[in-house]
Amino acid sequence: MRVFLLGELRVLDGDVELPLPSSRKARALLAFMFATSRPHRRERLCEMFWDLPDDPRAALRWALSKLRQVVDRPDQVRIIADRERVEIDTGSVEIDLWQIHGELQRRGQTSIETLERMARMLEQTPFDGLDGAGSDLFEAWLQSEREDIEISRVEVLRQLATHPDISEFAAKKWRRLWREANPEGADEYARSVSEEAADVANSQPTAERHSRPREAEALKEQRIGFCEVRDGTKIAYATIGSGAPLLKAANWLTHLEFDWQSPIWGRSFAEIAKGRRFIRYDERGCGLSDWDVDDLGFDAFVEDLETVADRLGLERFPLLGISQGAAVSIEYAVRHPERVSALILLGGYAAGWRHTVDQEERARREAVMSLTEVGWGTDNPAYRHIFSQTFMPDAHAETLAWFDELQRQTTSPRNAARFQDAFGNIDVRDRLSQVRAPTLVLHSKYDQRIPLATGRALAAGIPDARFVPLESRNHVLVGDEPAWKVCAETMAEFLADQGL
Repeated sequence: MRVFLLGELRVLDGDVELPLPSSRKARALLAFMFATSRPHRRERLCEMFWDLPDDPRAALRWALSKLRQVVDRPDQVRIIADRERVEIDTGSVEIDLWQIHGELQRRGQTSIETLERMARMLEQTPFDGLDGAGSDLFEAWLQSEREDIEISRVEVLRQLATHPDISEFAAKKWRRLWREANPEGADEYARSVSEEAADVANSQPTAERHSRPREAEALKEQRIGFCEVRDGTKIAYATIGSGAPLLKAANWLTHLEFDWQSPIWGRSFAEIAKGRRFIRYDERGCGLSDWDVDDLGFDAFVEDLETVADRLGLERFPLLGISQGAAVSIEYAVRHPERVSALILLGGYAAGWRHTVDQEERARREAVMSLTEVGWGTDNPAYRHIFSQTFMPDAHAETLAWFDELQRQTTSPRNAARFQDAFGNIDVRDRLSQVRAPTLVLHSKYDQRIPLATGRALAAGIPDARFVPLESRNHVLVGDEPAWKVCAETMAEFLADQGL
């Protein structure tokens, strides 16, 4: 089977083009599943395509029945669905975008003929005719995919324009197209060539600064997988980049897909992932991991981390813990000292609110939990602002709006309340002195959610831990604030000092 996502969606069985459903939503669903090629929660698909007051689950079932008629065969079932997830088996499917991405991974080994064919394919509008087929979530995904594909097109044009074996006549054409698509990159290359020619003419060695422009990066490409904990909970994890690993413990709230698109985590994660294999996972109860779970307690959080590390075969690695992820990281480091090469704890705490607040504050916290269950999933963000205004009081309105939406998309009202309850019970104070890994503790000076004194106490309890206060009021640092730059540079220096 061959699938074409560039231009209008087409599905071929051998040389025979298969008729697609007349429903644009069903065709968009099929394109989405082929493009992502990973399991998706039914709720997620309903929100993307049928976020209506009627019966979105029934609409999804109807669409899947139509799509099975296209891609399934008596001897091969490609659409696989259970009560929670839907995925499409692409093991025996050729997808045009995947072929292009595979060629680009060869880095300079692609022939001129193949590059020219790819350039012609990429001239077409990706997913043509599917605009407006879903909700705003689908439209945002569609725009992001098209931006990624445009990056691939620019890279193909760059390789053609700079190919050492291409004729000068053809090179002029591709340089012109490259400049139209990416003026800055093409002009930088032209300057590099001119300076290199001048160096040669003057019999001077070409300086290292005259290197060609770096290859365009794909927009936050990552690989998502799933592993199963002993109690049957499926945990979604993601890896991006290459090099020495850095594993981030899960914290509230994350979503492996949405995080990259948000102004909250996107820039921060991109900075952390530079030159590394950055690994994240969604906590049980939120994101792409299973939401319907019986156990939402601290030991289960630690076991999720253990399962991800084991699944990826990580033998020894630095561990990053943010907010309550710091306590999970500490517990893991004590249980597995031979595997943790360093600890980085940001905005963390050793004991939850039930162990540290007075009766009045405890009553407020419990009232917020009750309020969460009735207000979390509504369109009115006032309920979620209870958290966003304390997580990021200095964030821009747009960033806070993103955080509101991230919260809504990340977990259910019931789980949001259960998380608050679980975090209140955390207590690893007796484990701090047992940490053997080199540790860096960073904390915002004016954190509105976890006071600076809490972070200082965390560092004081861990042998030889280094403590760095940050000039911010935000519990969740935003990628464009000065404090984040200091944080990122400090983390990089710390890991370099450890030889990691």
